[in-house]
Amino acid sequence: MAVSNSENIYTIAPVKFIRATRALLLFIINHYLKMLFLGVLLTLLFSLSRLSDATELVKRGSLEQVTDFGDNPTGARMYIYVPEKLVHNPPIVVAVHYCSASAEIYFSGTPYAKLADTHGFIVLYPESTNEGACWDVSSDKTMIHNGGGDSNSIASMIRHTIKHYKSDTKKVFVMGSSSGAMMTNILAATYPELFAAASVYAGAPAGCFYTGTVAGWNSTCAQGEVVGTQEYWANVAKSMYPGYEGLRPRMRIYHGSADTTLYPQNYQETIKQWTGIFGYTDTPKGMFGSDPADPYTRYAYGENVEGAYGIGITHNLNMFGHADLEWFGI
Repeated sequence: MAVSNSENIYTIAPVKFIRATRALLLFIINHYLKMLFLGVLLTLLFSLSRLSDATELVKRGSLEQVTDFGDNPTGARMYIYVPEKLVHNPPIVVAVHYCSASAEIYFSGTPYAKLADTHGFIVLYPESTNEGACWDVSSDKTMIHNGGGDSNSIASMIRHTIKHYKSDTKKVFVMGSSSGAMMTNILAATYPELFAAASVYAGAPAGCFYTGTVAGWNSTCAQGEVVGTQEYWANVAKSMYPGYEGLRPRMRIYHGSADTTLYPQNYQETIKQWTGIFGYTDTPKGMFGSDPADPYTRYAYGENVEGAYGIGITHNLNMFGHADLEWFGI
């Protein structure tokens, strides 16, 4: 029997409706499952991220040793201070101790850890294993990029810290006093790509203390008798990373006029080195009395080089932490 057009409409329409409804339900269910899966995946990734962070950051607020940080040709020790409140992509301040000191002594005796609590940056404290706890600032190995000396070991510590704390590579700074100040100059010359700025407390120019041995004492340099031109000292620094054409750290040099350990002439020679590097004259463009404190005068040679010379100040300089942070831009 023939079926009328009206009967076809009423028979086919419910079928299409059912099929459309089923398709819509399947779409909704599929979309929901995808969203559910995505939510579970994001939760898992977040948890793994928190677990990774916890592995790296569980011991905040205390000086901690890191034993495995990569290439360490001299066996130098790495200590690190991570404050309780760490900023995103935290800056790093590398604090290099003097002879006879240690990471613990420098941690306790300098202001940088307390400043880290306020500003949320990391402080890295390398520790020398050499005789007298002095840094190797006199051998061939330490005075060349990736040469296998103490500077090489410290560079590895910095790279490890950058990687595991996701630090801003444009905000890595270094400071040091005495032997640590000489190492600061050497680090600025051998690994300029790592640092944005440096503060040097009572040191000598990079290369001045050369003896060819790890534990060498260079009396000629110490007594301020190694005198050169800007060009000479700049070339010494450049030779520590042959072919390097990139940016170099801004340098601030502190010294005292009554220093009988590393004589005051070393201040002048260090100023020559870094003004030579940046193409400035060694005549200051600006002088600022009682800066960072009396009896110092701060001398500005250009935006990348400054000196602070203290009349009557001996080798035992105070650390000007707040002034350093201002210089670093933290």
